[in-house]
Amino acid sequence: MCGRFSFHSPHETVAQLFGARAGSLPLPLRWNVAPSADVAAVRVAADGARELVSLRWGLVPSWAKERSIGQRLVNARLETLREKPAFRSAFRKRRCLVVADGYYEWRAVGAHKQPYLIEAADHAPFGMAALWEAWPDTLAGTTLESCVIVTRESAGVVREIHARMPAIVAPADYAAWLDPAASDLAALEALLAGEPRVALVAHPVSRRVNNPRNEGPELAAPLQAGAE
Repeated sequence: MCGRFSFHSPHETVAQLFGARAGSLPLPLRWNVAPSADVAAVRVAADGARELVSLRWGLVPSWAKERSIGQRLVNARLETLREKPAFRSAFRKRRCLVVADGYYEWRAVGAHKQPYLIEAADHAPFGMAALWEAWPDTLAGTTLESCVIVTRESAGVVREIHARMPAIVAPADYAAWLDPAASDLAALEALLAGEPRVALVAHPVSRRVNNPRNEGPELAAPLQAGAE
């Protein structure tokens, strides 16, 4: 699963790496992003160009009666994207990448759970496969754009920490995943389910990351011996 991640790379750098136009992205750099926060995402705009936008983490389907459903739709299992009513339309037409510098996962160690930071081996920001939706808030007269992160069975170094992991898309596969005209859903599933093409590394971090109110680069620092 993916319940917490970091995003602190400069927006201009991210836009360049993902081949997207940056526009105005009013997002602070953060080391402890939690569900219900606004996150940076790359998607294909109506004119066919990639854009870097802000989406609310927690999918609110267009047919939902209230936005609170988003609190339960933070992750979507790759294996059931075509079956779940909340995800199947977005899987066909509205795919995106949520940008992260690393994500956190917890491993049971004795009586407590030890958090780990998992990041790309080259320490570059990466794209997690995601879906997005636009929900009309009729009371407020606005439209909420939200997203859900796709997860898969763990592989590589993550398998030793947790059974699930976000589906991380390799740069060479960005075009295939983002293409709103792509109709071969089986091929898209295979793209995410195969052996990960982004090498990952992991290290334990302070349990201070457990509290979403805690922030700062020290949360991502390797845990020193004897520290918590």
